Amino acid sequence: MEGVPSPPAAPDPVTAVPRRLRLACALVAAAVVAAMTVVALLLTSSSTGVVAFGPTDQVAMAGLGLFLGAGILALGRPRVDADAAGVRVRNLLGRADLPWDVVRAVRFDRGAAWASLELANGDEMAVVAVQAVDGERAAVAVEGLRALHAAARARQPAPPPLLYDD
Repeated sequence: MEGVPSPPAAPDPVTAVPRRLRLACALVAAAVVAAMTVVALLLTSSSTGVVAFGPTDQVAMAGLGLFLGAGILALGRPRVDADAAGVRVRNLLGRADLPWDVVRAVRFDRGAAWASLELANGDEMAVVAVQAVDGERAAVAVEGLRALHAAARARQPAPPPLLYDD
């Protein structure tokens, strides 16, 4: 139809993970597993006079290497997914699913290691998935998050006027 403006297109969903952190974690985890495997293989059945090493010790060292490697890989688990409905943040230890109306601002301050969400209740939530070391990827993710936030704010009705000034 002519003359009727079409509604603005909704911003694209945003997904971000810390690329460089994940790469570093994978390399370090592989090095730890390899080192512990070498130690396990070189830990032959012998006695030093005080301690006797056996096959059980070899298996334990290899298992410890796998356990440490898995722990190192877990450091790269942060992720952020956002769409018109809200933002889902997974950090190292926690997970949050927030609608846009509880987010006051998307922040990525100069010199900050990662982005953050300023919440309506005054709290701030780190978004570890968007890290400064990722450079352009981080900037694109923050711009996408800000566009989604602005679109959600535009859809909200205007607040009622205040009756009294405090």
